[in-house]
Order: sequence, then C-alpha cells, then structure tokens
Amino acid sequence: MERLILTPEGVRFMVEWGNALPYVVAHTSGSTGAPKEVRLQKTDMIHSARATNRAFGINADSLLVCPLSASYIAGKMMIVRAIEAGCRLVMEQPSNHPLRDDYGEIDLLPIVPAQIPGLLDSQYVQRVKNVIIGGAPLSARQEQLICDTAPFRAFATYGMTETCSHVALRRLGTSEFTAMPGVTYSVDASGCLTIHSDGGYSFGRLQTNDVVDLLDAHTFIWRGRADNVVISGGLKLFPEEIEKTVSAAISLPPFFITGRPSDKWGQELVMVIERPDSASNSNDFPKAIASKDIRKNPGTVFENLTSESLMAILRKILPSVKRPKEIIFVSQIPHTSSGKLIRRLS
Repeated sequence: MERLILTPEGVRFMVEWGNALPYVVAHTSGSTGAPKEVRLQKTDMIHSARATNRAFGINADSLLVCPLSASYIAGKMMIVRAIEAGCRLVMEQPSNHPLRDDYGEIDLLPIVPAQIPGLLDSQYVQRVKNVIIGGAPLSARQEQLICDTAPFRAFATYGMTETCSHVALRRLGTSEFTAMPGVTYSVDASGCLTIHSDGGYSFGRLQTNDVVDLLDAHTFIWRGRADNVVISGGLKLFPEEIEKTVSAAISLPPFFITGRPSDKWGQELVMVIERPDSASNSNDFPKAIASKDIRKNPGTVFENLTSESLMAILRKILPSVKRPKEIIFVSQIPHTSSGKLIRRLS
C-alpha cells in the first residue's frame, strides 16, 4: 500500500524537501500584512514533527489525513510528520467538507475553523481519533459545538510559520495552552508572549505580538493580538474576547470587533458584520434568533438583520464599556489568501 498519497502541492513540497538545500521556502499567512517569504530550516521542521508525533503517539502504524494545502506550513508539516514516523498519509484537496472517503482509523487530522461543520457532517467522522485546529481563533460557538458533539479529541493550536507550525496545544473545553517539548515561554514588558527554544530549534528566541496571561514557563492563556487591542477611556479592550462572548450567546453571520478614533474616548469599539441584503430595515432579528436552533446552525446568516435589533441583543450580553458604539454592515468581510480575517474599516 502506498505510504504517501499526495496532492500536486504535496508532490512539489516533496521535491523541495529532497533537494540539497538546508531550508524550505514558506510564506507567512499575511495576518498582519502582506505574506512574506520565510526560509525554514529542515532541522527545525524535523524537530517540530517529532514533538507532535510524540504528543499524539504517531508511529509507523499510524494514519494521518490532511485536508489542508501543502502550500502552507500546516500541510507541509503533516508530510514531514508522516516521513519522520514512517506512517501513512492521505492528502485531500482542501475544501469545507473534509474526510470524503473511508481511509480507516485516523490518528491525526488537521483542520481550520471553517471546516468544522463539514467534518462533523462526514459519515466517517467516527473514524477520527485526534483533530488539531489552527489558522484562526475558534469562536465560542464553534468550540462548544465540538465539545458537545465531536467523537474525537480536539485541540486548538498556537504557532506560526516561523515556528514550523504549533508550539503549544489547548484541549478544547479548557483555557490553557501547554508548551510542546523543546520550548518555554516568558512575556515582555507589554505582556506579549516570547518563545524560547531549548536548543532544538534554530530560532533561539522569538518575540510575538500576542498578549497572554502567563501562568508558568510552559502554560499561558491567550487573550488577543496586541495590534488589535483597543484603548478606550484608558481601558484596554481585547476584541477577540468580546467576539467570543458574543458568539457564545448568539449565532451571527461573520463579524469582527475593531476600534476607531474617538474625540471623547481616544478610541471606541465598532462591530463590522456581513449582511448581503444591506438595504433591509426590518426589526425581525430577535424573532429570528428565537426561532433558530443555533447549536445545530452555527453561523446562520439571519435575514432582516438591522443595527437596532442587533444592538438590543448586545445590550443584554455586553457591559457598556465593551459594547460597540456602532454596527457597520458590509456585503463581505475580506480575508487573506490563507483564510484569515482582515480587520479593517473600509
């Protein structure tokens, strides 16, 4: 039986992996700007792959399935993990409906949040043992859906292209990220996470832009990106935390919270939310929420959505200091080529 079943992108990566150069060329996701080229040392990728294989007990008898593109680090690293373990790997063309065939018992499957509904709908989902989810933060509703219904163990990942994928894992249903073997953590003066290598990685020390609550050298709670923080009236507000509170209470179309200048407060919060029918002025939104089973329909796009009806809901679930001053409707929220949301006011 063929050990590696690859997509065309996977085949191209294998050619690069087998050349004489000590590095692989990758590109960042572009979440803070234009994607940039990064040269990843193959020794770092091997070190990362071995750490993940140890964490999930991956060995020569294991089966990995990857519904992500090998053009990005998550897909590349699944290939390296399979090579290091000597196990089987099946790569699927990326789609919102992964796991289209019965491959057998799957020891590890990586996905992005947009693939959650499709994975849970797969008739083969019972075959999956472990799922790692990265690429973007999970909403509270996505996480609850998995905790309530998934037959597999699921973990949120923390990492970046420069660290060869994840350097920390968080079991869904908990709040703490735990370090992978080979790294420890500290924070800088602004409370942003610093990653330290014990010698296994070539980067040595890597400063991030992620604000965390550091519990110890191996454990932290992620709060949000420093460049997303809104300082309003002297208070430091984390949009990602507000978004999680909102999405835990109600099911909404895609949205995000951001800040804009304010003469009174310095900055103030605004909500940007998708609504294809931007001309609607109906006030039926609360009725729509009450009539929907939002657990079975996460992310339902409600018709007749107005700023007045949505603001009435936000008043019930957010304290005034965390409540947006305005709701801005757009036909579509932009994303990077890798699927990450772009937080900007047009």
